[in-house]
Amino acid sequence: MLAKSAFDNGLLQNITDKLFNSLKSCSICPRKCKVNRLKNETGFCKTGIFPRVYSFMAHHGEEPPISGTNGSGTIFFSGCNMNCVYCQNYKFSQSEQGKETNFEDLAQIMLHLQELNCHNINLVTPTHILPQILKSLIIAIDKGLKLPIVYNTSGYESVKTIKALNGIIDIYLADMRYHDPQMSLKYSNAPEYPKHNQEAIKEMHNQVGVAKFNQDGIMERGLIIRHLVLPNNISGTEDIMKFIASEISPETYISLMSQYTPYYKSNEFKEISRKITLEEYKEAEISMERYGLHNGWTQDSHGLESLAGVNIKPKTLNNKKP
Repeated sequence: MLAKSAFDNGLLQNITDKLFNSLKSCSICPRKCKVNRLKNETGFCKTGIFPRVYSFMAHHGEEPPISGTNGSGTIFFSGCNMNCVYCQNYKFSQSEQGKETNFEDLAQIMLHLQELNCHNINLVTPTHILPQILKSLIIAIDKGLKLPIVYNTSGYESVKTIKALNGIIDIYLADMRYHDPQMSLKYSNAPEYPKHNQEAIKEMHNQVGVAKFNQDGIMERGLIIRHLVLPNNISGTEDIMKFIASEISPETYISLMSQYTPYYKSNEFKEISRKITLEEYKEAEISMERYGLHNGWTQDSHGLESLAGVNIKPKTLNNKKP
């Protein structure tokens, strides 16, 4: 657990203080709303000083080396710095559902997940409440938390903020959602997503490198990139795979996701008002192979009527174990 060393040498406290102080004029993410969240003012993410937790659990539906046998200690936070028209978690990402939670209680949730023998603490949608999470992490480590930390993000990140996490986060589980900024603006209200996303992904890789696993196949450190294949190539899969191979590493582990379903407001957009076809997903697989990206996981569809999110194959594309 990198954060334990950062706790011991004072780095974690120092970074937490700086990021928490920045909430006075919030610039944690690329939106830079500049509201004073320490006075409970809210910007795009609709979150003031305290985070809201929607749920937490030992989650068995993540990539195999994240969930393992005991599950990933997953905390689902409410709010988001994106506004995807197809969001499957819209009930709590785009509304104010969830329980407002103070730092001590959030720390207790982390410790509870450790007591359940989870393999890690998996922070889902942490971007907009990162300083608050770090405050809770300090409390949890002081009380005995020892699990690796997973930063599970949609990828709309400020590279400056990600740089501050060097030596704290063990595992980055990050989306690369779009290659075209016009698509990210139209479907996620995320201006310049590709620029910010690519810079952040590079920094994540610089910090933790290619995924590393223990003898039981559980991930201990590194980067996994998730790519959700969208209908009509709206995600720009070919260009994203080229970027990963040339700018990150051809050894990068990729989770190629076929589970797109037209949730939320997607029926207002004809081009994304359907699931992807088997042919579209196959094209995405071919793009991975074309650029020599052989590490990662693909998903079985079992027919287009089924969500594929729970059917991630626990193998790499060239049939090698992680």
